Amino acid sequence: MSTDPAFPTTAGWRLHPRYPDPAITALDPRFEQYWLKQSAVERLYTGCRWSEGPVWFGDGRYLLWSDIPNNRVLKWEEATGTVSVFQQPSNFANGHTRDRHGRLITCEHGGRRVTRTEYDGTLTVLMDTWQGHRLNSPNDVVVKSDGSIWFTDPIFGILGYYEGYKATPEVGQHIYRIDGETGEANVMADDVLGPNGLCFAPDESLLYVVESRAVPHRKILAYDVTANGRELRNKRVVIDAGPGGTPDGMRCDIDGNLWCGWGMGTEELDGVLVFAPDGTPIGRIALPERCANVCFGGLHRNRLFMAASQSLYALYVNTQGVQGG
Repeated sequence: MSTDPAFPTTAGWRLHPRYPDPAITALDPRFEQYWLKQSAVERLYTGCRWSEGPVWFGDGRYLLWSDIPNNRVLKWEEATGTVSVFQQPSNFANGHTRDRHGRLITCEHGGRRVTRTEYDGTLTVLMDTWQGHRLNSPNDVVVKSDGSIWFTDPIFGILGYYEGYKATPEVGQHIYRIDGETGEANVMADDVLGPNGLCFAPDESLLYVVESRAVPHRKILAYDVTANGRELRNKRVVIDAGPGGTPDGMRCDIDGNLWCGWGMGTEELDGVLVFAPDGTPIGRIALPERCANVCFGGLHRNRLFMAASQSLYALYVNTQGVQGG
């Protein structure tokens, strides 16, 4: 655990959890198989302003995540529990993932671009413009098994000076694909109101996207991905978040369940909601803060990491995250 007062780890939260953890609720019998009754939610760190974009590095046994308003990326080490600054300034980095060669892929609000961190630590800009105009503020990113990079580009990071730099949008709010071999970029969807978190189903036949400015309620959409992986078809709503519901970042497990960061400042909503592939809510992990994004990690990809407002949480679960997610 960190002994540096600048990096508190627990802040006295739930020092003596009970088992099974009352913060975890099965909303449907299907959740029972994923719930480890002897596992409890752990707060690994607190002291951020807005946690986002967790990504697991199994080869180094550490997790990186963004603290957007503080313009930094933090690093949590599994072996010691130590937290340190990985990058500052970070160009107001938001979402992260790894490509199929293990390199870090990052969405930057401040740079209004998507970058790749090479093995020697240098940065390669993968995309910062579309048809001669600057991107908005790339938000979340995933990499498909063919090496292509998919990301959302809403305007959230250019609305003010808290999570980036205030600016006027120059392009629409799109979902983009960058070809992993040629680097060619294409708009995959331009009909999503505030595209936010995204992830692929285990077989990559579906792309899920959070529509965070949909009315009257926010939604999670699904698209069919064509066999060549270059087109999206049959847009549909799979989850209506309902009044006050705020889905954000999400990841799939190997059974196709969606683990979604959720909430908007109320006890009843803050945490993670788990949905079966048919869109039925089957489980809930209550947190004392809104959860912005999640990822799976640990030796067997069976530990759910949750970036939530000012803190980082974790929970062992009885499933695994999709490889590459």
